[in-house]
Amino acid sequence: MCLAVPMRVVDVQGDLGTVELGGLKRQVGLQLLDHVRAGEYVIVHAGFAIQRLDEEDAKKTLELFKSVELGF
Repeated sequence: MCLAVPMRVVDVQGDLGTVELGGLKRQVGLQLLDHVRAGEYVIVHAGFAIQRLDEEDAKKTLELFKSVELGF
């Protein structure tokens, strides 16, 4: 099973970004998106940000994850 997760970008350094979810931070590739900025939400899959997501949609998705006890 593959899972893509909405995460908030906290730092951008060239084509790499640091993303955060629930206190967990990871470095991801930003090569698939143009002009990613800190504070934006992105969908992360297999170590890459694959799509931007507005904050409201990101929070709705994370609430859905919580409702099925994925631990986010």
